[in-house]
Amino acid sequence: MGEVQFTMRRAGPGDGDVLGGIHAAAWEAAYAPFFDPEFAADGIASRRTRWHERLAAQDSTILLAEADGRPVAMSVHRASSTRPGLAEILSFYSHPDSWGTGVAAALMTATLEHLRADGVTRAAHLWTLRDTPQSRRFYLKCGFAETGADRPYDFGDGNPLTQVEYERGC
Repeated sequence: MGEVQFTMRRAGPGDGDVLGGIHAAAWEAAYAPFFDPEFAADGIASRRTRWHERLAAQDSTILLAEADGRPVAMSVHRASSTRPGLAEILSFYSHPDSWGTGVAAALMTATLEHLRADGVTRAAHLWTLRDTPQSRRFYLKCGFAETGADRPYDFGDGNPLTQVEYERGC
């Protein structure tokens, strides 16, 4: 079997459904087990449709990674609203079908390259759930380190989960 080819591109106005499909599938696999089944089902459904509005807002850079021409991963970044001079990676998801292929690492490399091209020279930070060991291992592999900061994050069900912060130089 040949090597999978990854390509990166900025998401465009017509990519809302593609972004929603990636986000919903990744969120279902990684986050849904933390919630009541009905709340999780609503969360999955809302993630399928929210990306049209995010694309229209044009307040962040959204990258799509394709594996052999099929969009399978996404990242969203912009200037941090809480850490002046830093960028924040707001979303980073890959479709579970692509886990283990290397596409997420390639997308992280492309995301950091975009940040440098946008003039971010200090660092990037992100938040992830404390109780998602797979994502935490991934960020460590990508050169991020825990800052020691954590915060409660309520997805809307009134039961906040703990997020931990990671940072790395650009």
